[in-house]
Amino acid sequence: MSIEGALIALWTIVRKETLRILRIWVQTVVPPGITMALYFVIFGKLIGSRVGEIHGVSYVTFITPGLVLMAIITNAYANVSSSFFSAKFQKNVEEMIVAPTPPAVILAGFVFGGVVRGAMVGAVVMTIALFFTTLSIAHAGVLFMTGLFAAVIFSLAGFANACFARKFDDISIIPTFVLTPLTYLGGVFYSTEMLPPFWRALSELNPILYLINAFRYGFIGYTDIPLGFAFAMAGVFLVALVWLNLYLMRRGYGIRN
Repeated sequence: MSIEGALIALWTIVRKETLRILRIWVQTVVPPGITMALYFVIFGKLIGSRVGEIHGVSYVTFITPGLVLMAIITNAYANVSSSFFSAKFQKNVEEMIVAPTPPAVILAGFVFGGVVRGAMVGAVVMTIALFFTTLSIAHAGVLFMTGLFAAVIFSLAGFANACFARKFDDISIIPTFVLTPLTYLGGVFYSTEMLPPFWRALSELNPILYLINAFRYGFIGYTDIPLGFAFAMAGVFLVALVWLNLYLMRRGYGIRN
């Protein structure tokens, strides 16, 4: 396929994914916003008033970056896993392969859709946060890059989940039993400096910990993890997931069965 053809194919997938998100915004944007509002009420106000300050900021301000990034991660993942599995189920992917559309173009199109949904929900959560705390951005560049890294990485993870999935129930197993626990234990609600040495070392095996700390640094200028190391780990996960997904696409895993 020529470069012009690849760009047309990419734009077609991106447009389809974006319109899908906007068409069912009541399902894709509203529920995460309501869920995060409850987090702010329960953890930010009710519990936060008893916790006090962490690292010089109020508890609700401390958890806000984690809640925003948690929304970005879960929604980017859910968007791509459900959308690509639906495309497999309806045989749309086979039509793209026959076209032929390069695997990298198909992957990029679906990942872009995940990034769009993650960004939309993240913006909604940040707006909700304004009702509970005063937001200040210490490092806008770090904030943007971390949010983008998180959306892309977990869109790629959702794509891999959809490749391996054999039925609709399979795309809910990883979010329920892997993604949610990792997110809650990734430093959203606490600083790892509050943990005993053993549990702190165990937490450092959690990839989400690095993203949340880098994102928090963008907001309040504080991180438990050295910023360079956090971005290096994010880069490793990004490259590994790109390679895995392209390998699965070229093999036709879960598609040509």
